[in-house]
Amino acid sequence: MAWIFLIIAGLCEMLGVTFMNWAIHRRTWPLWAAMILGYGLSFGFLDLALQTLPMGTAYAVWTGIGAAGGVITGMLFFGESKNWRKLLWVAVILVAVMGLKLIS
Repeated sequence: MAWIFLIIAGLCEMLGVTFMNWAIHRRTWPLWAAMILGYGLSFGFLDLALQTLPMGTAYAVWTGIGAAGGVITGMLFFGESKNWRKLLWVAVILVAVMGLKLIS
């Protein structure tokens, strides 16, 4: 169950970053509230995951999901460049996260 909490925490981190970008550009309070909710849920689910998983592994996986998800979200929704080098480094992040999962 801890791994599910950790994945949800990473996805909420992605939502927090996405809403932060929208909130900065549109400056409406519902977007700021959604950003705060996304980050709050992210930390809450990370806390649940840390009750079982080792801190180093959990933090690395959470950060990896957030970083890779942020890059992909930027490319899909915010017009950021979609070159193969960026996708290669996202793949490296994901492989590293999977490696950490396999050894823990």
